[in-house]
Amino acid sequence: MNIPMVDVAVLGAGVSGVCAAVQAARLGLKVALIEKNGLPGGSATMAGISCPGIFHAWGKQVISGIGWQLVEACRRLENRPLPDLTRENEGHWYYQIEVSPVLFAALMDQALNDAAVELHYHTMPAALHAEDDDWRITLCTKDGLSELRARIVIDCTGDANAAHLAGYELCTPEECQPGTLSVYADGYDPNALDFDAIETAFDDAVARGELSSEDTGWSGAFNRHFLYCHGNNSNHICNINAFDSAGRTRIEIAGRESILRVYRFLKRQPGLEHLVFHLGGCECGVRETRTIVGMTTVTVKDYVTGRAWEDALCHAFYPIDLHDKAGKLDYRKLEHGVVPEVPRGALIPRNSHRFLVAGRILSSDRLANSALRVQAVCMATGQAAGAVAAAAVRNQCEPLATDLAEVRTVLVENGAIVPRFKLK
Repeated sequence: MNIPMVDVAVLGAGVSGVCAAVQAARLGLKVALIEKNGLPGGSATMAGISCPGIFHAWGKQVISGIGWQLVEACRRLENRPLPDLTRENEGHWYYQIEVSPVLFAALMDQALNDAAVELHYHTMPAALHAEDDDWRITLCTKDGLSELRARIVIDCTGDANAAHLAGYELCTPEECQPGTLSVYADGYDPNALDFDAIETAFDDAVARGELSSEDTGWSGAFNRHFLYCHGNNSNHICNINAFDSAGRTRIEIAGRESILRVYRFLKRQPGLEHLVFHLGGCECGVRETRTIVGMTTVTVKDYVTGRAWEDALCHAFYPIDLHDKAGKLDYRKLEHGVVPEVPRGALIPRNSHRFLVAGRILSSDRLANSALRVQAVCMATGQAAGAVAAAAVRNQCEPLATDLAEVRTVLVENGAIVPRFKLK
């Protein structure tokens, strides 16, 4: 049987997968992008977390490249100027750039098509086998199973599904951060509400078992943010690790159950009689599932001290932001001037062969990962993985043996920012 062959197979079309595929394809490689949903963008589009960030630190840009270009293009299309991102000392949310999910997805489609990426939507990997120095990938499509061969694989699934199928070692936390099913709430004036009365009613409903204390967010009690900010990225869906289909099924159902409880409760409160919920995302947003055990592991100490890695390929920037099932946040701002870095070794599973990862599954401990998981970093690591993959294919070598100067030059030529590296 003649099995189609590509240079690079990117599994997962979230923002990391899109940037990885576009970067590799721009360098002349034949690239296939496999995605379980019908549109790209992952949490930025499917989960309604349409505010990528953070690209700037301490008054200057530290992450750029393909992802940033897409964000800029979307804001131009919407005729919405960017905020002043050189301002310091704002809350981290100020530096996250809101975009239209539907326009952002369409622009990603356009970038993928312009780069001649072969798109496979509504498709999932079923098996990966190393054969003759290549990868043989079994795909599950709407019409059954098909096969594809690739010289190198990039796992951008967000859950390390491809790394699991390849048999590589993974780190799965005993407890993972809660998920969020985003909704937008309308039909009321927050300034006309009696929040003290709502809080009392909420506590009583929790005591009766009608509500969970996490149904409105991370406070362990009624979270006023839910109504002041009209819902949005607020609730907590706890005690479910959604790395596989079984976990995904559980968290999606639990998310909708939570929203139903909150809606029924709020509609009974004075001033909320005309409350309306609009779906913010088609699926539950997931903060954490599992990570690879890589050639290098970024620790929280590495992250908060801004460790300079010899094989650094991009920056990262976000506060430590670990949500827990008790409704609390471990939130720590970085010290002024600190800009963390991501090394190539964190994108390569230990003992792997022609395999890379990008996005939140990169090799890191839990606290470091709570900051590395965000969309701007996913974009940057995706583009970096695409450049490393291209170099590995061209030079017929393993990703760890690629020439760093060559990879860094490609990244900067394509608009990315590489720590301490400038074109000569």
